[in-house]
Order: sequence, then structure tokens, then C-alpha cells
Amino acid sequence: IMLSRPKPGESEADLLRFQNQFLAARASPAVQIVKKADKRKGNEGSPDAERPPLQDSKDVVMLDGFPDTLPALTPAPPKKSKTKNAGVRFEDEDPEERLESHDRHITAVFSKIIERDTSAAAVTMPVPTGDPFPRTFHRSEIKSEVRSRCSMPTSLTINISPNKDGDFLTSQCPCLITGEGLGSQKSEQEAQAIHRENLEKLRSMSEEEILQEQARLLAQLDPSLVAFLKSQRGNNEGQKKELKMEQNKPEEFVESLPVAQHGVRSSLSTQESALEESTDISFSPHKDDDLPVKPRKEWIHMDNVEFEKLEWMKDLPPPRQKKTKKGMQARFSLKGELIPADADLPTHLGLHHHGEEAERAGYSLQELFHLSRSQVTQQRTLALQVLGRIVQRARAGEFASSLKGSVLRLLLDAGFLFLLRFSLDDAVDNVMAASVGALRALLVSLDDEKYLDWTFSWYQGMAAFPFVPNNEEEEEEEEEELNGTEKSQDKKLKDENKPDPDVARYDVVKGLLKTRIQHRLRYILEVVRPVPTVVLDILHILTHIARHSSEACSQLLDCPRLIETIVREFLPTRWDPKVAEPGILLTSLHGVACSSAMKFIRVLASGGRNATARLLNKFEMKSRLSRFIAEDPLDLLLPREESVRLSTEAFRLWAVAAGYGQACDLYSDLYPVLVRILQSLPELLSACTGKSPVVELSVQRAAAVVTLLTHVTQTAGYTAELQAKLSSEQIPPPPVAWNQVSGLHPFLETSLIKILQEISQAETWQTLQPLTTSCLIFLGVYYSAYSQQPSVNPIDCLEELERLTSEVLQPLLSLPAIDSMWDMLRPCSALCNPLSCSPAPESVVSIASLSCTGGKPPLSLVGSKSPFPFLTALLFLINNITQIHKGLTSKYSSVLGFRGLKDYLHQSWQTGPPSVTPSSAWILRHEYHLQYFVLALAQRMAGTCPDYTQHASLHHCVAMALLSRLLPGSEHLAHEVLLDLAFNPEFLPEGKAGGPEAADFSDILHLGTSVTRGALLTESYQNLPSIRSCYLSHFAHLQPTLMRSQASYQGRNYLIQSMLLPEVRGPILPSDWPFFPLISLYNKVTNAETRGAVLNSLPLDLINTVTWNLQWVLLLETWRSKTLQSIPTAAKLARLMCVFLTGNDLFLEAPIHHYTAAVLSVYCQPKALDSLNLGAPLPGLASFHDLYINLLEQFEGVSFGDPLFGVFVLLPLQKRFSVHLRLAVFGEHTNILRALGVPLQQFPVPLERYTSPPEDNLNLLRLYFRTLVTGALRHTWCPVLYVVAVAHVNSFIFSQESTTQVNAARKSMLRKTWLLVDENLKKHLLYYRLLNAESPLGFDIYEQLPPMRLKYLQRVTQNEIKENAPALDT
Repeated sequence: IMLSRPKPGESEADLLRFQNQFLAARASPAVQIVKKADKRKGNEGSPDAERPPLQDSKDVVMLDGFPDTLPALTPAPPKKSKTKNAGVRFEDEDPEERLESHDRHITAVFSKIIERDTSAAAVTMPVPTGDPFPRTFHRSEIKSEVRSRCSMPTSLTINISPNKDGDFLTSQCPCLITGEGLGSQKSEQEAQAIHRENLEKLRSMSEEEILQEQARLLAQLDPSLVAFLKSQRGNNEGQKKELKMEQNKPEEFVESLPVAQHGVRSSLSTQESALEESTDISFSPHKDDDLPVKPRKEWIHMDNVEFEKLEWMKDLPPPRQKKTKKGMQARFSLKGELIPADADLPTHLGLHHHGEEAERAGYSLQELFHLSRSQVTQQRTLALQVLGRIVQRARAGEFASSLKGSVLRLLLDAGFLFLLRFSLDDAVDNVMAASVGALRALLVSLDDEKYLDWTFSWYQGMAAFPFVPNNEEEEEEEEEELNGTEKSQDKKLKDENKPDPDVARYDVVKGLLKTRIQHRLRYILEVVRPVPTVVLDILHILTHIARHSSEACSQLLDCPRLIETIVREFLPTRWDPKVAEPGILLTSLHGVACSSAMKFIRVLASGGRNATARLLNKFEMKSRLSRFIAEDPLDLLLPREESVRLSTEAFRLWAVAAGYGQACDLYSDLYPVLVRILQSLPELLSACTGKSPVVELSVQRAAAVVTLLTHVTQTAGYTAELQAKLSSEQIPPPPVAWNQVSGLHPFLETSLIKILQEISQAETWQTLQPLTTSCLIFLGVYYSAYSQQPSVNPIDCLEELERLTSEVLQPLLSLPAIDSMWDMLRPCSALCNPLSCSPAPESVVSIASLSCTGGKPPLSLVGSKSPFPFLTALLFLINNITQIHKGLTSKYSSVLGFRGLKDYLHQSWQTGPPSVTPSSAWILRHEYHLQYFVLALAQRMAGTCPDYTQHASLHHCVAMALLSRLLPGSEHLAHEVLLDLAFNPEFLPEGKAGGPEAADFSDILHLGTSVTRGALLTESYQNLPSIRSCYLSHFAHLQPTLMRSQASYQGRNYLIQSMLLPEVRGPILPSDWPFFPLISLYNKVTNAETRGAVLNSLPLDLINTVTWNLQWVLLLETWRSKTLQSIPTAAKLARLMCVFLTGNDLFLEAPIHHYTAAVLSVYCQPKALDSLNLGAPLPGLASFHDLYINLLEQFEGVSFGDPLFGVFVLLPLQKRFSVHLRLAVFGEHTNILRALGVPLQQFPVPLERYTSPPEDNLNLLRLYFRTLVTGALRHTWCPVLYVVAVAHVNSFIFSQESTTQVNAARKSMLRKTWLLVDENLKKHLLYYRLLNAESPLGFDIYEQLPPMRLKYLQRVTQNEIKENAPALDT
């Protein structure tokens, strides 16, 4: 029978009808409710279950005197026990009875109530009084049994343990049993009877039985029950008096006990006291004198003294004063300061708490983390605020000398980032504000922003490296063949599939973006509308995120209503004028123009030209630019400094847009404003006599204006060219023509001349340096574009440059102040002082930062006294002038003659470069610009100035060092150095000044060739143009990045895609780039063989390519050996082995053979051999052992016994290198021993490097002996290894080792040697004496053995004869 289910809208009567149908059908319910057992109730069923059901139309329980409705279960339902038996269900059980059995009506509760027996209780009537109300009593006047129990002195309760040895044997009343529950008048007599039985039982037991029973009881009982039973002792009045008397005479009481009992009771007391200590702290021996507050009888609920709570009211113990080697937990104040371990701070500061090390003030990081998850809002807020201050101080380097390890790394590993992210979602404004502040302290360095703004007007200062950590996981080998786009897409998919913490572990910003932090920040700005401090922190965070990458900029732009909210709320066109009133405190930044918001938009625009176009058009930033640029900062209704900052950031934003060739249509609209600013520059110069923040900000604003005009001029310079190519390239020309910018030059040149007059005033010059730098860069850009205009007369341009040279630049170069600037290059250089740009102590790899160790003092590359920005701009202008007017090159020859410049260049190329980090990359990029301009000027002078030769070697060394150091984004500079400097014969004067002849005197090749090194060097020098073409063709894979870099350095703004440079993973070219063609060919062959293909598409001019590569290496190793010092000798040798591994018989070609032998002779010099280390990791090589095995296999297959190839095989077999290399030759590749016929006279390595120290590897010695005995190794086939094997075997068989295993092997080998049939080999092994390169054998032999060896030989061989004699007789 299918029973219908209740439907919505049916009445109670319908529900009852459904119930009756269900009960009548006697069907089993679809769901069974199983309730857990309740220990507090029995197993019997409810009494209501036995009541017959009422025969009524409704199932209603009718009880007289009780309400029909069940009472409310307040305050909560009773707890259910876990041990009640599970309900049992029977098939024939009536469902109705089951429902009745679970009825929880009030009668079920009342039926279990048992009334107390009050028949023996005395009833007293109240005494009648005449008062309207009963008289009040003080608590101390009330005499009751409960009162008497609770009023026992605390000292007795605590000090009961010394007197409990015999009290239970002598007391006349029970300690625990009172008999109250017996309900009869004889309850006390029953309790006394039980007590007497217990005493008799104890007296009849022996000491051992009592101890056993006690141990059994203590093991069975719950410790809390034991503690409760002990607490009940002595609660009656009689025991109180007895305890008092026993305390007064404890010794008499103990002496009065029997001896046996005394021993037992003593044992019980010891164990009992130990139990008390372990179970309840209240039984520890405290005294009233120790209590900070003495309890009084009048105090309510103070009968039970809680010592663990009163402990916190005592005076704190003094902190540890002595310094120890053991580290202590770091504790911080509420200001984030590190508190010394021995600091004794007062408690009213709020730095003491009830945690660990209570005597020490301050909070540990663990405690702050705990507080940050508190349910109390104030505690969460305080913890986040303190953590933020700690992070800020840690990033400033305050804890570097005091703490072990890094605070930031510890916090990030503990999950600090996601703690802040979760707190950012908190509904409480204070918690959210504190998390924003802490996140800003973690991500943002205000010093970084300050110096990035400072370098904005430097040469190429607008471009910056993205804030992407350079510790990305290494790409898979399979990905190496993918192009850049496929790599980036694949990497993006990988990051999307990773959990947020995994992504944040190596890139914090990317991890935050995965948590959609930009949406939360938008909500806070738009909806929460926090206080100004929080708003500024959020803008700083967004600015840092925008500096991360172009992808981060895109995510910020795509965040709904984020940019709209910032533009609408913080870049409004009008606001309340009260903001500008002095002393006013802003309560809200919403609706007020803010320079930080303009800066965020500017940094966002640096992410790409598409982002800039969206900002200018979709988000109406073009109208905002007009608004804030057209009005003078003095007229803006903002505080003075804020108005100047806002105007400066507006000009910088416009400069970034102009850098893409955008927003140039505003130039004609705002031209009067720009002219007015240029006309006011002399007033700014006169105001720079004093140093003030407003003056410095005004200079920064003027520099931003000049930078803007520089980019507008660059854009206008290509207008005519784009107009001519409009039909073919489809690139629209910009809306600004050359005639619109040609009038700017006089203003800026005049201002520059006036500024240069202040060069002797150090303070004024430092203030004006940003403006001076930007003016020089403008003039360089202006004349470069001026010379390319078809409407300009070339003669007028040349005359203008001559005038500028004679009137401005030459007098400037003759000033003493300029001379001192060149001297300042070396102290301020990052290359000469690598530690100046090393990462700060608290730098973490997952957060990119420009912070350096020691900060950026005035004498640093970006310090206030740095000459780098001005001299770089000056060299940029001079290079452009000499490029346009080559006749003026000689006028600037004095530049290269400055002593300070020569000292700086000499020091910079010899010092190893700092490791590439975000901070060092940003600084070194600016230094490399100066070095490039010096080299470019030197290249022009090399062909025109006859006395230039003296500088050629120095400049070539600098050029070679610069090639291996230039960073991504500077591919154009690397290309120019390769094209004009590295292979320029003018920079290798040794080729014309007797260098090859000098090489002939130094050494002559001994590897089977008659060609001298001098002849090879002469040929190499003559082939420099071909060598250059070879290397340029092998760097063709850099062509896409080269095009982007050229657009930036040549000022082709219409081609620039982003102001963010490529990510820094290292220099553009590897340090071993001179070997690049060889490595490229080897990788091509290896990759083809890995895929199972035979490579038949090697270049047609393969021989020429390898020859040119070897020629270039030979030139460098001979005349520029120091430029290759950064490459390990082992790496050079491994690269040279590629000659034999590329092509089967390539090494047999005559030119390749000659040059390989010449280069090898360089690496076989004693100094080179000493520096050879095959065990160290080699760059670009996974395992030298694997490479050597490939070389052995190649030698077996195609060597034809070539001695040159044989030398490469023998070089790694020196004794100080890995024994596995020698085992590979003598164990697995013994066939090559027949072909390794390198003559001893042609072998360039001394044999002592192979024979000393003696071999100690027993397996290798056995292989030596086996190859000699079997004839696999012969002097005629492989003389070098024959000598080595004989020397080591001879040294072993006559050694004095006393190890049992070695001794047995030595004697066995000596016996076998004595029994050899080959007399020559036997003589060599036994009579070997010393190495001798002049001997045909390679070693000298004894005419007769020394007495000691002879005696030892006779002893060993005679034992052999004696042992074998019985066998021979039988």
C-alpha cells in the first residue's frame, strides 16, 4: 500500500489522519532514529510506553493538572551520554508503542523524582519579633555546617601533607563518610561502624599488603577522583582540632607511632605527596606569606585559594642580565622595535603578558600570530598593526645585526601573506585597515619608489625592469624548443593550475592576483571608503602590483570599476577648496585630487601602449591631464607640496604617453602652458640658493617637463618619415610636426648655460642636477632629429653643432669641477664596489625590491653626489654630435684622457660583476650606458686620432667585459659593440705591433705541426671581418628582442610596445659567448641524435665556422686572456672538446687541427693546469663524466689514432681528478689503449701529474695490472698510460701499507709479477725507479733492486715456494 505524503497547506487533522493510516498499516518507517545511550538514565523504557493509548479521534495526551503543551527546553537540551546502549529493534514491535516509549513529556521526568526523607529533621519555627522585617545578619555571624566546613584556614588545607601519616589510624570519626544519605536516625552510628571496620582491616594488613592495595587503587581510580577524595579529608570540626594539635606537635606524633607503621606511613606519604604534585597544583607548599593578596573571611567565594591565578599578581622575576651563547626568542614592542633580552621595562607599558617568559617584555611573532586570529577585534587589529611595523623595520635592515635569519622569510613561510589576505576580507574596518597597512609594509618600499622617481629623467630612465622575482622554476627540457609565445602560454596554464600558496611561494604579487586582491581593494575604495591613510596604502599597493608585469597591468585594467573609482574619487576635476587651508586635517580623501593616484595611473601606463590608450580614452585621463597641467601648482586648491607632486606626476604620465607617440595632440593645446613653464626656469634657478623640499619638488617637476618635451621632439622627428611611408607601412604619423617643436631649443639651451654656471656651487649643483641631465638629453635628441629633417639645411645643422661645441661644451670640459666628477666615478660605481648593490639582508626572492645593503648613500650610483646621470647625458650629447659632425671628433679627445675615467674603466672590467638581482640590474643598467657611450666615442676616435692607440687595449677589454654583462633590453648596445668594437682591428693593436712575433718567442707547438703560433695569430688577425660576420650570424636568434631594443634606443616611439623591459634572468650573452658557434653546432648535432635522426644538414661552411671560432678564441687567449678569466678552465676545455664531437672527421681538417692544437697548448700551461677543476659544476654542462664518455666513444670510432685527439682523452686522466674517469678507460673502454699513441715527447702535460700521489684505488690498480699482463696496454701502443700504469703498480707492490686486505693484494700482485713470462714487463714492474722525460721509456730503471726491496721480494717469493712445495711433491 502506497501511503501519500503530506502536501503544503494541509491541516493538523490531515496529519493526524496520515498518522493513523500509517499505524494501522503496521508498516516500518523509512527512516530510523537511533539515539545514543545516556549513562545517567537506566535501560528501562519510559513509563509512558506502558500506558494504553487513549481512544479518541485525536492522538492527544490528557493529564490532569498539567498543561497540554510541552515546556520549552531552556536553556538547552540535556547532554547525551556516550555509553547508553544502542536501541534494539524487534520485528514484532508495535510502531505506536515505540513512539510512546520515546515520549519526553513532563510526566516522564516527574515519575523519577524521589522525595528526601525528612522524618528525622528538626523543624524550628522563626522567632517572632516586633520589627517589620527580619534582622539582617553578617555572613560571619551565621553558624552552619557548610560554613564550618568552608571556613577552615587555608594554611591547614595546604600544609596537611606532613601530618597525614597516622591520622586515619588514630581518628575516631571517618574522614569521608558522613552517613547523611542513609536517611535514618542511626546514620552516624552506621558511619562509625564502617570506619571501625576499615581501621581493623588496615591493622590486620602488613606493610607490603597495604602498599600493594594502595598501588592497585591508585592505578584503577581516576586521578581527578583521587584528588577529590583527598580534598574531602579534614572537613569536619573534630579533624580540624586534631590537625591543629598535630601541627603543634608533629615530632611527638610521629615518634608515638609504632616503628613498622612509621615506615609504612612514611612510604605512603612520599607517594601521596608525589601524586598530589602531579594531579593538583593547589597541594603545592604555598604559604600565606607568599600570597600577594591575603584572603579574608568576609570575602565571598574566596574560600578556595587558586594559587595559579594569584601567581600573576606577584612581582615579576628580574630578566636575565648575563649574555649567553644560547639564542633567545625575539620579542617586539607595540611599535615593532626589537626589545633586548636583558631589558627591564616597567609593566605599565602593556608589554608583559601571561604567556611564556612572562618576565620578558614584548610579544613574539608566534604570539602576535595567535592574537591576529583572536575573536576580539582590538586584539586582531593590534596584532596586525604590530606585525606591519615589524615588517617595515625589518625591510629597513634594523634587525640584521641582532637576529639570526630573516624575519620576512620566517613570516612568509608561516603564512603571513594569506593571514593578511584573509584579514583584508574582515568586515571590521579597523582590522581591514591594519591588514592594508601590513600588506603595504610587506610589498612596498617607499625608498624604491623615491629612487625610481629620481631616475625617471635620466637617460632611458623611464624604462624599468619589471618587479618579477628571478627565481622562477626552471623550464622543462622539452620546452626549450618552444618559441617565446608558446612558453609564456604554457607557463600561464601551469600557474593557473597551481594552488595559490605554491604560486605565492616564488612570486607574492602573482599569488595575490590569484586571490583576486584587486577586486577586494576596489570594494574597499568604492564601498568602505576608508580614512586617507588606508587609501594611500592601497594606492601604493596597486602601484607596486602595476610594476610587476604587463600581465598584472592588464588584470588591474580589467578589474570592474577599479580604474573608474580611482579616477572619479581621487582625480576629480573639482573639490572642496577647504582642503588647501593650512592645518586642516582631512578625514576623507574621497573627492580630493591625489598625486599617488596620478602616479598609479602613470605606472599603469608604463605597462604598455595599449594600456595607455585605454587610460587616455576610455578612462578620460586626457581631460585630467589638461586639467592638472594647465593650472599652475600655486593655483591648485591643495597643499603646496601635494600640488607640485600632482603636477609632476601629470607631466610624467604625459611623458610616458608621448614615449609611445600618444597624447601628442595635447601639445598644441597646451603649448602656451609649456612655454610659460620654460620661461619661468630662470626664476627656479634663482630660488635654488636654499635647500627646501618645495624647491627639490619644483626641480623634479621642471625635469619632468623637459623629459616630456624630449619625447614629443622624438615623436615629431619621425613625422616626416612616417608621412612618406604612409602608403606602405600603414602607420599613421603623429599629430605633431617638426616645426611645432623647433622653437623649444633656444629656451632649454639658455637654461642649460645658466645652470652650468652653478657647477662650482656644490649644493646648488646637486639640487639642479636632475634638470641639467634632462636638458642635456633633450639637446642630444633634438640635434639627432634635427639632422634627419628633410626641411633642414645640413650646413646650418653643422654650424649649429660647431657653435655649441666651441661655446658651451669645450669650456665645460675644461672646468675643474668636471675633472672632479670623473674622479668620482670609481667611488660611486656599482661595478667597482659590488657590495653597494648587493641585496638587503631582509630581501626575499618572492618579492622584488631595489633595496641594497647599506641603502643608497650619497656616494653611490643613485646617490645625491653621483656623477653618473650628468656624465652619461653629457656623453650621449657628445656622441650624437660626433655622429652627425665627424669633424668635431678630435675636439672631444680630451674626454678619453681624463685620469679618473681611465682609472674607473681599468678597475671596472677587472672586477667581477655583481650577481644579477632586481636591485643590481636596475643600477648596473645605468652604469652600462655610460660605459657604452665611452666606447662609442672611442670607436670614432680610433680612426681619426693618431694618438688614440694608447687607450685601445683598455677600451677593448672594457668592451669584451661589457658584452658578457649587458642585460636584457640592451640588445641594441650589445649589437653595436659586436659590430663596431669587439672585432675592430683598431682595438687589437698587438696585431700590428709585433704581437705574433712575440708569441713565436714564447713557445712553439709540439703537437705534430710545423705552423707557429705567430703565423696563426697573423692569419686570425687578418680574418677579423669574417670572424665578426660568423658571430653576428650565430646571434641572429636575438633579432626580435634586438628590434624592440633598437626602437627604444633610437627613439622610434611609434614602435615601442612597453616601458617595461624584459624580465632579467641573466645577461644577454653568456659569459662563454666566444665559444658560442662551437656550442651551437654541438647542440644541433646532439639534439638530432637524441631524436634518433642523423644530421645531414650541417652548414656548408662548417669548416670555416669552426676555424673562425678557434681563431677568435686564440686571439683572446693570447692578447686578452684576462677577459676570459671568468670562464673556468674546465669549461673552456669542455667547449673545445666539441670540435671532436661535431662531425666525424672535422678535427682532421688542417686549419681546425692547427688552431685546436694552438688553443690546447694555452690550456696546458702550468697555471692553466693548476686551475683545471673537473669536479666542480660547470656552467652549461650537466655532467663532465658523461661528456668524457661521449668523447671516449667518439675516439674509438673516428680518431684514427690522432695524437691531438689523444691529448684531449689523456688530459682528464690526471691523478687529482675523479677516479671514475680512469676506471672508464681501463675498465669499459680498453680498446682505445691500442690507439692512444701520443708520443711522450709531444705530450704537453708533465707525467708527474699522473703518477703523484700513488694510486690507492685497489680496483684501478688491478685493472692497471691486468691490462699490462694481458698485453692490452703496451709501450708501443700507448706510451703515456704505459708509464703511468707501471709507475703505480710498482709503487703499490713495494709500498709499506699494513692493511690486511691491501697487504694480501700487494703480495699477490708481487708474486704474479715475479712469475711473469714477459721479461721486459717483469723488469719494468720490478725495477722501475723514477720518471725521466728524456728516456725513451719515459722512466729510469734500477740496475739492481735496492736491498730493502730485494729482501722484501725474496721473503714474499720464498713463502710462495714453500707454500707450493708440498703440492709439487705430491
